Amino acid sequence: MQAEPRKSLVGEEYEVEIGPVAHGGHCIARTSEGQVLFVRHALPGERVVARVTEGEEGARFLRADAVTVLEASKDRIDAPCPFAGPGRCGGCDWQHAKPGAQRRLKGEVVAEQLQRLAGLTPEEAGWDGTVMPAEGDKVPAGQVPSWRTRVQYAVTADGRAGLRRHRSHEVEPIDHCLIAAEGVSELGIEKRDWTGMDSVEAIAATGSQDRQVVLTPKPGARLPLVELDRPVSVLRIDERNGQVHRVHGRPFVRERADGRTYRVGNGGFWQVHPKAADTLVTAVMQGLLPRKGDMALDLYCGVGLFAGALADRVGEQGAVLGIESGKRAVEDARHNLAEFPRVRIEQGKVESVLPRTGITEVDLVVLDPPRAGAGRKTVAHLSSLGARRIAYVACDPAALARDLAYFRDGGYKVRTLRVFDLFPMTSHVECVAILEPAQKGL
Repeated sequence: MQAEPRKSLVGEEYEVEIGPVAHGGHCIARTSEGQVLFVRHALPGERVVARVTEGEEGARFLRADAVTVLEASKDRIDAPCPFAGPGRCGGCDWQHAKPGAQRRLKGEVVAEQLQRLAGLTPEEAGWDGTVMPAEGDKVPAGQVPSWRTRVQYAVTADGRAGLRRHRSHEVEPIDHCLIAAEGVSELGIEKRDWTGMDSVEAIAATGSQDRQVVLTPKPGARLPLVELDRPVSVLRIDERNGQVHRVHGRPFVRERADGRTYRVGNGGFWQVHPKAADTLVTAVMQGLLPRKGDMALDLYCGVGLFAGALADRVGEQGAVLGIESGKRAVEDARHNLAEFPRVRIEQGKVESVLPRTGITEVDLVVLDPPRAGAGRKTVAHLSSLGARRIAYVACDPAALARDLAYFRDGGYKVRTLRVFDLFPMTSHVECVAILEPAQKGL
């Protein structure tokens, strides 16, 4: 017999007390029947009316938006952005919270993930519990730092640029994104007709005047003539195979960090906050304290940001091996680091390439894995190489905590943890953990 379909609860409303913040930009509440609600647009301690946006009877949890605030937190402010709020743009999670409260909430999330997934207290992780804003980002309540140097706009059926709603393909048309960096805003993407496009990504390089637009057309659509308010290069993503093609101008932008210029091609990865690359390089190098002659690994190395910083510091007697899966990123890394004869960049997945290198010991390791983390197998391999120190750069505290537990199994402990708010108004946070052998002298 086929089971009866469960009744959808979308649209149902519950008056609830909001509990602690959770990973992902929402807070936890419970209905009077005990069902868990993940509530966006709320703050701990508030009493709200929550309207269900996803879920059904008997589900493990429901997703909901706070549509009416009955008792407000002292940390609540009116969202500075007119496009933020229930059912609106999904780009920001904490527009309704004071800047200091946002950082405190992020710190609570990091602490909870460390405890739950790695069994670590902040003290055991060498962390004082603070989440540091980037330089220049401390703004009064009601103001928003304009930090996002890469913005991917979705396009409505009638050609208007906008941003996607939370967990939805629906587009919220906008006329300005408050968190977009000045170099993105001045392009005037929102004023143009993008009929036939699926998405338009705008990139404003840090440390150069390079501006780039990456277009993804709908199947069969012709590219528009791109005339914006500033000179830009234009790339197109082939909707059939995802390959990137140059339409006009340079296929890369020039980014600047740690006193060096880095070429980043085909809309490839670079830290989104203009201060992020320098902030992270400084934290990693202060934690590792590289010495002349060290042998170092830079895993998931992208276009070579940390490899370049390491090469500068380990000198001509040292060596750096970078591993990166993206073909264009590897080409860029080799170009960016061509002046260092003892830097080698290998292409492929870390878990496949690292064992093939034959390396049995290193002095230092930097890893900046994707959101899913490095995983048990890669961490076990790294733990066997006897590194004096390991720097783990993480954009997801849950993945970091899981991998820290694996490192503990491999004989490493966390020496220090630093947490940076490099994504203001969102729930995202960046962490730099420095690890060392649990038994000194290894």
